[in-house]
Amino acid sequence: MIAALRILLNVAVYRLQRLEMANMGGALLIMLALRLSPTEVAVRLGFAFLLNLLVYLNNDFLDLPTDLRSPERDDANTRYLRDHRGAAVGAQLGLVGAMLLVAGVWDLGLLVPLVVGGGVCWLYSARLKHVAGADITAMMIWGAAMLTVAFPPTHVLGWVLAGLLALDSAVFETIQVIRDHDADRETGVRTTAVALGVPRTLALARGLLVLGAAAAAVAVHPLVAVPPMIGVTLPLGRPARYWNQIRLLLGVAFLFAAGWVWLHGATAGWLVRCAADGCTASPGLSIMSQ
Repeated sequence: MIAALRILLNVAVYRLQRLEMANMGGALLIMLALRLSPTEVAVRLGFAFLLNLLVYLNNDFLDLPTDLRSPERDDANTRYLRDHRGAAVGAQLGLVGAMLLVAGVWDLGLLVPLVVGGGVCWLYSARLKHVAGADITAMMIWGAAMLTVAFPPTHVLGWVLAGLLALDSAVFETIQVIRDHDADRETGVRTTAVALGVPRTLALARGLLVLGAAAAAVAVHPLVAVPPMIGVTLPLGRPARYWNQIRLLLGVAFLFAAGWVWLHGATAGWLVRCAADGCTASPGLSIMSQ
């Protein structure tokens, strides 16, 4: 029991220090934008934290052989995980059991992020992170699935905001494989960046930024497209710095999107207006079609 708790604490501290649980911040913003009750927010945010612990512990568990060979990850925490594998398995089973209980008591819709988000992340950790193209696609699906913790499955506006962040997840994963390019190439891991090379992968990241900007302008609000388009113009430079710059820009864009939804209860895209119960043509498009 003590070993399992220590492993969970190690995972939480390491991932929070690396800002790798950012999906929880996105989920919180969605919940606030949708004006969920404080109790609803607390339960769903707690569920999101447990789910993050599960997927990142599972990733560390599956990556253990590789991490033990890496100078950057072969530390006391990694060796502790190696020496307490049974406790790590028990911790994962305990997390799954706790989340199944919460979903059964509170909202069966929480099974969507658990099954889809957790399942995709397991596939990513076990296989897809080593497959060019599939690594980025998996993280885009994972980005959307993890955010469904923030709203009931029938809430259309929640899906719109989650979809926006799913495209952001694809951008972040594309930049992440650029950051890891040299280490992955040396260890024989064939990610998208290793397969395409850094220049073409950077072009892919910029293309995804344009796609996200277009989707935001069409379905959310034209101003949400401005920060990602600024990101398209930035040079790569140091990948770690570039990663943080893009995170800042996309964060500002999503803050505006969430704030707009909070104020108006709907989006105001060029072509589409979405509310909790569905999407319709925007007023401007309706006038143009007359």
